[in-house]
Amino acid sequence: MAIVVNMPRLSDTMEEGTVATWLKKVGDKVEEGDILAEIETDKATMEFESFNEGTLLHIGVQEGETTKVDALLAIIGDEGEDISELLNGSNNASAEAKNQEKQEEAPVRTESKEEASTNAGLPEGVIVVTMPRLSDTMEEGTVATWLKKVGDTVEEGDILAEIETDKATMEFESFQSGTLLEIGLQEGESAKVDELLAIIGPEGTDVSGVAANFSAAPTAAKKEAAPKVENNKQTSTTSEKSTPKQQAPKPTPVTENGRVFVSPLAKKLAEEKGINLTKVQGTGENGRIIKRDIENYEPAAGAASVGKFVPSGQEDFDDVDNSQMRKAIAKALTNSKFSAPHYYLSVEFDMENAMAFREQFNSIPDTKISYNDIVVKACALALKQHPQVNSQWFADKMRLNNHVHIGVAVAVPDGLVVPVVRFANEQSLPQIGAAVKELAGKARNKKLTPAEMEGSTFTVSNLGMFGIDTFTSIINQPNSAILSVGNIVEKPVVKNGQIVVGHTMKLSLACDHRTVDGATGAMFLQTLKGYIENPVTMLV
Repeated sequence: MAIVVNMPRLSDTMEEGTVATWLKKVGDKVEEGDILAEIETDKATMEFESFNEGTLLHIGVQEGETTKVDALLAIIGDEGEDISELLNGSNNASAEAKNQEKQEEAPVRTESKEEASTNAGLPEGVIVVTMPRLSDTMEEGTVATWLKKVGDTVEEGDILAEIETDKATMEFESFQSGTLLEIGLQEGESAKVDELLAIIGPEGTDVSGVAANFSAAPTAAKKEAAPKVENNKQTSTTSEKSTPKQQAPKPTPVTENGRVFVSPLAKKLAEEKGINLTKVQGTGENGRIIKRDIENYEPAAGAASVGKFVPSGQEDFDDVDNSQMRKAIAKALTNSKFSAPHYYLSVEFDMENAMAFREQFNSIPDTKISYNDIVVKACALALKQHPQVNSQWFADKMRLNNHVHIGVAVAVPDGLVVPVVRFANEQSLPQIGAAVKELAGKARNKKLTPAEMEGSTFTVSNLGMFGIDTFTSIINQPNSAILSVGNIVEKPVVKNGQIVVGHTMKLSLACDHRTVDGATGAMFLQTLKGYIENPVTMLV
């Protein structure tokens, strides 16, 4: 039976979408999980996968065309199936109703087949609210704060909770009205996208069994694979903090008031051998350490002693749960490092003119620019002249971007985020400075939106303010390059055959060799050198 695929809601604020690219054409076979199309939302261009199997019978929105959320996007069915009635609208209402049921229960994403089966058979008016996908790379979320409590009335558009994603802490609004009947995740707990978050329905409705039924859905196997999340509120919630850590068993000698139970002979042998008795497992009566325990004791792998001296300090450590941001950083950088063939070009620029330029520029009332602002502006202008450095790699093409959006790496307590200064080449130095300051402030307060972190074509990472002279960075994909900026150092330099005191700055350009050849990267750095060593040229 043919199924109408509607324009999905791929972000929490999306109202309409534009088809950037179709990955399937009419007549193609479609498997569940296949990418149907790339859809441009209000925040990013995202891949949209199919939740149905069959043949693509009809495309309702051509590449470059825009339509509202829930409008007909495509029709999938059996090869050769007659869909004229669907196209004429006679059966469109029933088809749309089925898709609407899928999409309205989780408006920020498309609903899976498992969710449809989970919500089937619920009491009238009851809706299971699942963990939403609030960014294109989000795989799980953590409830930072609940803004509603069980028993509260919820209106459509009310903020239910603040959810920590891999990119930011974002407000999640309700798309249903009713009473908050059940909370499936407490503050600080995490769950995968599409797992139970809350239950909303008519006041007084008994939903005591809904959470349990949800846990018994076909996705249960996936949930069991991630023991950090327990969605059935009727059982005890778990997290990495409460889950026993998998460690090698440690000796547990019986002690009383801090005294180790050990025989005099075993104690003497331990002193002679330099063995720490707290590391020995006793096999005597009541766990007492005896002679054979000392004779048979073998230090743990990696332990070493010098002579008879063994340090007696207590090993200690703290386990800190990986935040959603830290997990996302690890995944993205690992993917970049091992998929893009990195190479590095290092240069050292004379900063005397830049220092004088900045001092004069900042003498203007109510004006203050940083060296980083100068670097960002210089990069933006140089990228316009070297579009390959401003490019992106795809399996079948290389995209040369005509616009310049500079990502600026910002350190935050949980790791690193990269807000984007858009159209940096068209902005003045004070505008760039103001934009970077505002975005950095939002980043440190976890108030950056996904839209403010998407779309970069090049990245600048500056550790000069931390006293770092030189370093290399991992490319922030899908960018083709990232510039690492070091500290300005006072040092002897040779000018006109004389050794004089000068100021220099080292920079390192990491390039993706698939898009940027060595000579191309070198020419970009030469252009950059001209702007930074003579910054007045950026004002021409």
